[in-house]
Amino acid sequence: MKHVIIGSTTQAKIDATRDAFAQLYPHEQFIYTALKVPTGIRPQPITPEETLTGACNRVHNARVNRPDGDFYVGIEAGLDGDLTFAWLVVEDQQGLQGRAKSAGFPLPPRAMAKLAQGAELGNLLDELFHKHNVKQMGGAIGELTGHRLSRASTYRDAMMLALIPLNHPDLYRS
Repeated sequence: MKHVIIGSTTQAKIDATRDAFAQLYPHEQFIYTALKVPTGIRPQPITPEETLTGACNRVHNARVNRPDGDFYVGIEAGLDGDLTFAWLVVEDQQGLQGRAKSAGFPLPPRAMAKLAQGAELGNLLDELFHKHNVKQMGGAIGELTGHRLSRASTYRDAMMLALIPLNHPDLYRS
């Protein structure tokens, strides 16, 4: 049984990781541990570079906290202009790393204006959609697509892409 350490306790990130590993490794069994780890960045990253740094820091800090893992996962959502997206980083015990970006989609102008003033998207979603804890219930993508997509479904597909180098280490190890 292999151990996957997820550098987040956000349910959408946990579900996406579990779903991607189950699809790519249907004959393997995994134990998943979700850890709250520091990202080393602001709560709402506003550039792709900052977002990637947050995802990489999640992987690093998960490894520091739990060096017994077989895989380490970091998922960080952020902004690229008026688009929201996530970087997904996964690393194996030997340090081979895979990265992928999730699909991005435009946020409403009203949201962008508040984000420019320093608001965090997760908190802003509750205000925009007059609901509580939207970020844990499908996120902005869920609300804006009538729940046809969710944070977890979007992250799952990108996680499968991030796992490509780990599935083909002979092609990706130098």
